[in-house]
Formats: sequence, structure tokens, C-alpha cells
Amino acid sequence: MSDVPFGFSPQDPDDRDRRPEEPGGNPFDFSQLGAMLSQLGAMFSGAGTSSGPVNYDLAKQIALQQLAGKGGMGFAPDQNSAVADAVHLAEMWLDPVTALPAGTTKAEGWTARDWVERTLPTWQRLCDPVARRMSGAWVDAMPAEAKEAAGPLLSMLGQMGGMAFGSQLGGALAQLGSEVLTSTEVGLPLGPEGTAALLPANIEKFTEGLERPASEVLVFLAAREAAHQRLFSHVPWLRQRLLDTVEEFARGITVDTSALEQLAGQVDPANPASIEEAMKSGMLEPQTTPEQKAALTRLETLLALVEGWVDVVVAEAVTERLPGAEALRETLRRRRASGGPAEQTFATLVGLELRPRRHRSAAALWKLLGDQQGIEQRDSVWEHPDLVPTAEDLDDPMEFVERFGQTRKALEDPIAELERTLREAEADTPPDDTPPADKPSDGEPGQDKRED
Repeated sequence: MSDVPFGFSPQDPDDRDRRPEEPGGNPFDFSQLGAMLSQLGAMFSGAGTSSGPVNYDLAKQIALQQLAGKGGMGFAPDQNSAVADAVHLAEMWLDPVTALPAGTTKAEGWTARDWVERTLPTWQRLCDPVARRMSGAWVDAMPAEAKEAAGPLLSMLGQMGGMAFGSQLGGALAQLGSEVLTSTEVGLPLGPEGTAALLPANIEKFTEGLERPASEVLVFLAAREAAHQRLFSHVPWLRQRLLDTVEEFARGITVDTSALEQLAGQVDPANPASIEEAMKSGMLEPQTTPEQKAALTRLETLLALVEGWVDVVVAEAVTERLPGAEALRETLRRRRASGGPAEQTFATLVGLELRPRRHRSAAALWKLLGDQQGIEQRDSVWEHPDLVPTAEDLDDPMEFVERFGQTRKALEDPIAELERTLREAEADTPPDDTPPADKPSDGEPGQDKRED
């Protein structure tokens, strides 16, 4: 077994008599070890007490600091009541166009700071599986002698990994907090259940240049938020299915162990920040497996179905009431197509990119299903995850609608459907012209004949 610590190369015999400061000598200066540990201690003491694969104390600290630097974290007191009035009006407009009842129990106006604080618990559920698997995968891949040689450094690197993830999450949350318009804009139930939340300060910035009244934009966005709340409140399996799919993706994460040696070469012991930079450089990014691609496809499809359903329901509720509804609808579509906050955050934290093509395909499917089968039948698709369209169904919405109609008929009258299936099976069975085996025809070659 080699005595050389993991990540370092054996010393060249010609270098044995060289001093560290001479060319070709050992570049590691042990006199800097104390300074390095002091810097590490200062970094850890300023990063909060959070433990786990992601340092959420640091994430929150960074997010709030960046938001404070941008200013405009508050809004006028009367805007809070305007949010409540807009949500109330939107709920009344939604009632006739969907079979799902209202899911909002509270309507609130949030600042960017409120958004960070109220959504962080859900981000923790989303990010923990991915971060835990990534931080543990490369340690699990290390040989036993490497783990033994690393000793306490493994724990230290684990904390550095948590800080790196926390720093990355904090920056993403700050970006999102300054841009998102509602609590569900990213397509996930990030806030508390039943709380319809809009961010008036961000909506005010979004409204600039739209040439639409601010009240009209507010009601339109309130309708989208209220529609999301109906879906997440009355489809009990949906929230958990989204989180489970992220965890399924995380379970398949593997790390290229050859990157570990490159990582060791990038770390400067005298500069603790180099550890964080090396871990954030992408060298330890997971290798995507077929199982992970399948999980990401399912997640992408489910999020597209959520957004497509909301798009169709809101359009039916507000198009005849808000003159600029169609223009606002297209503006939000372009916002997503150009890589809005949802795409950027998921690409950074989960590895998922929401494709606008899937969103439009999902909206076309829900529209077609509602037109042909009615509102009740359209919304009944959410009753069970097995009824929900797949990625293949988004490629051929008409085939899904026809199949769904047949499935519903079978559920409504199973005896009639069974009789129909038996009739079709009999009609498809070709006639059997083969003579019976126990009654051979006369004169058949090779037949034994008995004479009386």
C-alpha cells in the first residue's frame, strides 16, 4: 500500500535535497498551515451553524445581503390590500372555468425578503437530495487508504462543500427574489400551502413598458397564482411527486473519480477560498445516467403540464374581461422562452431546463381535451398520476384525447366496455378451416383404414 497521501505525487529522487523555495522543490510550505486554519476558522464562524449538505444559513445570509444592495425590498401599504382584492376577483372569475375549487386561504403581498424566507424550506427539500448525493458520491468513490490519509480533512471538505452549495443557492435566491412575480412562478408550490402571494415591487418593475394598466397586470397575475393554488391544494399527489422525482434524479448521481486528482492540484492550502472555487468549477459535476435523464424528462413533463393547465384555465377566465390578457399571456411566454428565473435556477441547482416547446404542447393538449371532453373530464385527469399525460402524449395530443375518452367510457360502464372488447376480439379472430383431428377426411395420405 502506498504511503503517499491521496492527490499528491511521489517525490522525485532528484528533489530530495532541494529546499522548498528552490525551483522544482516541494511547493507546500508547512509554515502557512496555521494561517490557513485561522482563515478556515474565520470562514466557518461567519457562515452560521447550519449543518448538512447545504449551508442554508449562509444561503439566506448571502441572498438577503445581495437583495439589500439592490434596494427596493419594500412596497406601499395599500399594495397589500390591492393584492387581496385582485386574488378575490380572480377566484370569482376562475370558478366557472375549472372543476377544481378555490385553494387560496390567504392572499399576501411579499417583499423579496419575504419570498426568500418563506420559500427556503421548500428549496431545502429540493436541493438537499442533489447536494447530499454529490457531496457523498466523491467521498464514497475514494479508496480506503485515501480516506484514512485524509482523516479530519474529509469533515472539513464536507463543510466547505456545504458552504459552496450555500453560496450558489444564495446567489440564485437573490436573483429569483428580485425577479419573481408570484410564489408559484417557477411552477412549484414554494410557499406555504394555501397562501397566494404576489410581489408588488417586482410586478411594478415588470409592468413598466407593457403599456397596460397596473391594475390589469395585477389581476392577471393574481389569476395565475390562484389557479396554481387550486391545483396544488386539490391534487394531493402532485407536490410529493415533484419532490420524489428530484430525489430519484439525485439517487443516480455518480462522480468521475479521476477529477479528484485534478481537484487536489487546484487547491492552494494557503488560500481556503481556492477550495470553494475548485468545488464550484464543475470538476465534480455528476455524470448524467439514462435513469437520470428519464427522471428529468418526467419532471420536465410534469412541470410543463402544470404550467400548461394554468395557462389554459387563466385564458378562459380572463380573456373576455381583461383587454390586454392575450398580450400579457404572450409576454409571460416570451419571458420563459428567453430563459427566465425558473429556467436559470433549475439549470443551476437541479440540472433541469424547462423547454418552452413542452409548455406550449401541454397547453395545446389541455385546450383540446377541454374542448372535446368538457371541463369536468379535463380536470379529472389530475385525480390520479397514472392518468396524467406523458412526454409522448405531448407529442401527439389528439391520440391522448381519443384514448382518454375511451378510458372514461370504460370506467363509466365497465360491462358494456367488456362486451365491446369481446366483440372486437371475435371480429379480429380469423376463421379456423382445419379439419378436426379426430375426424380425418377419407383418402388422406398415410391414413390407416380398417376393413370390416
